[in-house]
Amino acid sequence: MISSNQRLVLLGQNRPALKDILRGIEKEGLRVDGQGKLATTPHPRSLGSALTNERITTDYSEALLELITGTHNSIEGLLAELETTHRFVAQELQDELIWNQSMPATLPVERDIPIAWYGTSNTGMLKHVYRRGLAERYGKAMQCIAGVHYNFSLPDSIWEIIGTPGASPEDRRSQGYLALIRNFTRYSWLLMYLFGASPAVSGSFMQGIDHSLHKLDADTFYLPHATSLRMSDIGYQNKAQSDLQLCYNDLDTFLERLYTAVTTPWPDYVKIGTHRDGEWIQLNTNILQIENEFYSNIRPKRATSRCERPATAMAERGVQYIEVRCLDIDPTTPIGISAPTSRFMDAFLLFCAIEESPLFPNNGYCRDSHDNFSLVSKEGRKPGLELIKQDKPISLADWGEELLERIGPYARLLDETHGGVHYDEAVTAQKDKIRDSQLTPSAQLLNQLREHGASLHDYSLEQSRQHRDALRAQPLDASTLQEYEAIVSDSVVEQQRLKNSDTEDFSSYVARFHAALRRPVKQQS
Repeated sequence: MISSNQRLVLLGQNRPALKDILRGIEKEGLRVDGQGKLATTPHPRSLGSALTNERITTDYSEALLELITGTHNSIEGLLAELETTHRFVAQELQDELIWNQSMPATLPVERDIPIAWYGTSNTGMLKHVYRRGLAERYGKAMQCIAGVHYNFSLPDSIWEIIGTPGASPEDRRSQGYLALIRNFTRYSWLLMYLFGASPAVSGSFMQGIDHSLHKLDADTFYLPHATSLRMSDIGYQNKAQSDLQLCYNDLDTFLERLYTAVTTPWPDYVKIGTHRDGEWIQLNTNILQIENEFYSNIRPKRATSRCERPATAMAERGVQYIEVRCLDIDPTTPIGISAPTSRFMDAFLLFCAIEESPLFPNNGYCRDSHDNFSLVSKEGRKPGLELIKQDKPISLADWGEELLERIGPYARLLDETHGGVHYDEAVTAQKDKIRDSQLTPSAQLLNQLREHGASLHDYSLEQSRQHRDALRAQPLDASTLQEYEAIVSDSVVEQQRLKNSDTEDFSSYVARFHAALRRPVKQQS
């Protein structure tokens, strides 16, 4: 087996391949009114169809915007597109703005949180009913938490260069991404420490939830050393998912367990049923309604066509890319993520892909990694905090320093590929946070709240207003505005086309959607 150092050397000898790394972003953000209350208005017509606009859609709630970039081979192109989309949205929202904080704004009572609507086509209704099911299973408030998803893919040539085993390019790609995911699972606690930015939450979010949070002011709860309450278990109770353990040792086992989860009834969901008063309220009564319901920090992904199941597509064509789901919104930037953070993510994910990645024991589940991530989310800035590394305690500071040293060569390799020193600077800048926890985003946010004597709600509202004003101060040029307006118009036409193309009732469509799932066939080694 080729060592990590040898792989790094081989990568350096084949640097042009690194130019073909692709990354994309899906950034969520709640629409709120001028007082920071959740917007209860429909998805704005000026943003097009949430079902078919590939750049501007919604996630769980009608008010939860999701702004999506295409794939880019540079950080500059990636963030330029994300900023352009934010500028377009900011200008179209009129009296509303995007809440630029992961933890929700002031929420109405649960029943009044609007579920996303995608029209009456079968495709749109499937998305809507799935979200009704999420409301039944987890509650609406939990689904209003927002984050940044970072999509990342390596060119197939890299898996060959570093000697990833596999009988075909698809096999090598899938094995390579699963190895990346295993290392990500081991080390993702570091992302929570460095970039977690949700150590506090507004009181309206915690109504009816038993918790042990401290009170910062009359409207703000927090934990003194938390980095990301969004990624902690605060308020999140779901027995069905907590018992679900997917395995990233091999694709066959991963898909088999995923298949089991989306085909096995769960007693509590059976009691709810699929219909109430003649209307669909969830797609089925299984542990997961669909594959994407599985809540995880990172996912292997594969693009699908209409009515194609993700697990079936992945079984047939392998993993295509990975989606990192644990990044909090950076409240200090109008687009929710900075260039240094994006560059660090590239270096970190390349490190995870290239370094040796042993299989997980214990039936593919790594308890220590799960516990480390959870501990850092809630207590990451606690002085002297210790984690578990290979069954032995180690201080977060020592392990963090070690990891940054190991990630450094990958950052420098990316700099040699793209020119400049930006990647190395992005990694080096994180060392100061390891040495002084007061420099982390979570500590900075709490310090700002104390300095301003402001609640999380009031502070976040003022920041969101400033970001909106900054985005509006840079109106789009005529050609770009025309491009976005054409995307909006085309999306409305496409939604109507989908509706007109339906040839079956919704119940039949749901049955066909479920039937499209195929039990994975274990590959012969």
